[in-house]
Amino acid sequence: MKPMAHLGVGIGWRPEIADAIERLPGLDWVEVVAENICPGHLPEALLRLRERGTKVVPHGVSLGLGGADRPDPAKLAALGERAVALGAPLVTEHIAFVRTSSPVLEAGHLLPVPRTRDALDVLCENVRIAQDALPVPLALENIAALFSWPGEELTEGRFLTELVERTGVRLLVDVANLHTNRVNRGEDPAAVLDAIPLEALAYVHVAGGVERDGVWHDTHAHPVPPVVLDLLAALRSRVDPPGVLLERDDDFPPEAELAGELEAIRAVVTAGPAAGVRPDTAPDAAAASEAAAASEAAAGPGGRVAAEAARTRVALGQAALLSALVAGTPVPEGFDRGRIRVQARALAAKRADVVAKVAPELPGLLGGRGPYREAFLAYAKSRPMTAGYRRDALDFAEHLLIRDLPADPADRRRLTAWWRERAGVRPPRRVVRWARALAGRAA
Repeated sequence: MKPMAHLGVGIGWRPEIADAIERLPGLDWVEVVAENICPGHLPEALLRLRERGTKVVPHGVSLGLGGADRPDPAKLAALGERAVALGAPLVTEHIAFVRTSSPVLEAGHLLPVPRTRDALDVLCENVRIAQDALPVPLALENIAALFSWPGEELTEGRFLTELVERTGVRLLVDVANLHTNRVNRGEDPAAVLDAIPLEALAYVHVAGGVERDGVWHDTHAHPVPPVVLDLLAALRSRVDPPGVLLERDDDFPPEAELAGELEAIRAVVTAGPAAGVRPDTAPDAAAASEAAAASEAAAGPGGRVAAEAARTRVALGQAALLSALVAGTPVPEGFDRGRIRVQARALAAKRADVVAKVAPELPGLLGGRGPYREAFLAYAKSRPMTAGYRRDALDFAEHLLIRDLPADPADRRRLTAWWRERAGVRPPRRVVRWARALAGRAA
């Protein structure tokens, strides 16, 4: 297998700080959220970075490889197209689930998979499907979590190790997420770093967060705390990472502060020789995939039946959890109910914030951020997201119009015009709105 590409020190590319990123001294590479770019219409600032030799890596957030369903071929194709368009040496995604198909629900967020044999079997098959479809190597990131699943059978380190051994996938280690899980789930970051195969390391994420009421929130909107830099140093003492990247997604600081954070990261990365492993090569994904295929074939029909049964069990568990988080159904047995309530509130708040970014006109049409947020959270209680944030914005606008909101007729006309322009069809006539409203009350 080819050695892992050396990336150096980089930053997550975001449109809000695109100009500042171009001016950052010594920047080696950037990572871009794959779903936020179009291969045929790449942002000019991103093209300028590529022209001067800056590597660009697409980072997916919507595949849901830890979900019970097999990966969507269209989403895989889209991720591959972005890798080709950017000339990327690899693509990355997350060890998470983001949706369920029965019922159809979207989390709008990365949720942890149970560390069980069933979930590992499902994840490994999904990863192999993705590897076969993608034109470049795949690396997967450990995620931050607010809660744990009941009845887990494997530690984080064992789960990641077996994933790598069975698929040959590379790892994107987020040290900020290791800290998050130390606070929220009582997991020891050092034990994880000692257990995982660091020869499979693709690169490292570093980010900031904040602790509130004993819960660490991985915000990507706060400065990187010393405790996270300490974990980067702990990883650096074990391995020479091919790349380290600063993630910042919101509340962007002045350019000088971004440069200072990158310099602090660079100082940790260059502080002396690493003890032990250099990630010159990783497990051979093709060999791992062939071994898995041979094992499946040897298992015969009985093995395939068992695999589908595992998918069904994972699907049932994920559906029950996601429904509790976004649709208000009872919390499944064994979960920490307090943490599930915290997660549910966080999902609703994130949903409101992202819809406001996707459709920035909506807060203005509703009289400001406060009235918008109040109206959206009331809507979200009875309308789980099923088709992404853009569809959610349209459904929210229709929800308001059905209820003859906003109260001011002029604002309502502007919202109607906004909805019509984006939905491409006429807003529902008054009689239809009344019928829908009555049906909603009856339900």
